[in-house]
Amino acid sequence: MGQLLKLATAFAAGAAAMYLLDPVAGRRRRAIARDKVRAAGHDIQDFAQDTARHTADRLHGVSARLHGQEPSDDRQLHDRIRSKLGHLVAQPGKVEVHVENGLVTLSGSARLTEVDELVTAVSRMLGVERVDNRLDAAQSAPASESRH
Repeated sequence: MGQLLKLATAFAAGAAAMYLLDPVAGRRRRAIARDKVRAAGHDIQDFAQDTARHTADRLHGVSARLHGQEPSDDRQLHDRIRSKLGHLVAQPGKVEVHVENGLVTLSGSARLTEVDELVTAVSRMLGVERVDNRLDAAQSAPASESRH
């Protein structure tokens, strides 16, 4: 069995040498192989950098939650709430957010089915002391406003 493996390895090495050292197309084949190896190396490097950055960001977020760090100011809390609105309501542009010392006032309009989830999600956010719900809730949005 060992002899057969050695023979197969020698045969594969000879075929690879013939393929890459061919006087007609060998130069092109070597260039393609070199480019593919470099591209794979760059892909591995990019993946490692992205993974390291993602892990560092996650650890920073976990650390902030564990240490109970709240947003540094009302503007930052406002921005966090605005960024979450798109996941909670069909038309985030119709919801106005005002933040003052941790008191969040929600006004504007939203679907009746979205209001409770929105208020609950905002009240659970770090830095929110209380939510004042002044939203006008509609039973359902017109067909042209429906989310797809």
